[in-house]
Amino acid sequence: MNKTNSNKGPISKFITEHYLHFNAAALVDAAKGYEKHLADGGKMFVTLAGAMSTAELGKSLAEMIRQDKIAGISCTGANLEEDIFNLVAYTHYKRIPNYRDLTKEDEMALHDEGHNRVTDTCIPEEEAMRKIEHFIYDEWYKAEKNNETHPPHYYFWKLFDNPKFREGYETDPKNSWMLAAYQKNIPIFTPGWEDSTLGNIFAGKLISKKLKSSAVMESGVNTMVRLAAWYQEICPQHSIGFFQIGGGIAGDFPICVVPMINQDLQMDVRKWGYFCQISDSTTSYGSYSGAVPNEKITWGKLDITSPSYIIESDATIVAPLIFAYILGW
Repeated sequence: MNKTNSNKGPISKFITEHYLHFNAAALVDAAKGYEKHLADGGKMFVTLAGAMSTAELGKSLAEMIRQDKIAGISCTGANLEEDIFNLVAYTHYKRIPNYRDLTKEDEMALHDEGHNRVTDTCIPEEEAMRKIEHFIYDEWYKAEKNNETHPPHYYFWKLFDNPKFREGYETDPKNSWMLAAYQKNIPIFTPGWEDSTLGNIFAGKLISKKLKSSAVMESGVNTMVRLAAWYQEICPQHSIGFFQIGGGIAGDFPICVVPMINQDLQMDVRKWGYFCQISDSTTSYGSYSGAVPNEKITWGKLDITSPSYIIESDATIVAPLIFAYILGW
């Protein structure tokens, strides 16, 4: 149930009172548009780029999933795995507040310590990546033995059923958006999964012949086929909105499903019924990620009536505030 302005919490009241102009006003407009889209019976599809899991977006994103504010997700392989890394290695992460001052020698010292830096946060190699490699390889190997093919997130979800894996949690599992997605069984689509640490490890297992077939992992083309089937199943009953956090393949891949169905399959589906992008990408450089929503009308992705918003700001600041408003915090 959506909360009215009068019974929303302090964060929502603060942004509606103080965020009145420019990107701040766009944030509030987009949040209210998201809320209206759901209230009108719509569903929302969310895309995650960058390192949003390492930014601990799960603290709000997981609750959005639990409260049925999100119906599907497209994300990079990095966001899949980094949510899990955070879950099992939280106490071993290292924050570097003065990362702008690091010398090349400082960076090499972090490397030698097994700390992989993402801006101001270091992901620990042994406690996160190598720990997960051990568990997930067993799942890949089982799938190969049984001639099974699954999308990348399936193998992470299998870990949640493993008591030994669960014993290794180092932070509150309610902050894991992957666990919330597993519990709600919402679809996840991961284009370009090989562009991730565990995607690299998977390729290494193929090269070393520890795995013999890449068919264990759903291909990018088959991911699009699965997305098309999901869209066609949902859209007759519900308008589907598109909430894009950052740019890149996580957003550019799934938004194309609508023109693909309409133009290539010659099957009539409605276009995305809401669009919002949080990005600092510059339009004038020919960037797809930075393109204003109106450009998407020319490609058959959005309709002229689709409410559209663009917030040119930092997603690590903006997304939690929008989610807080939707959740009534």
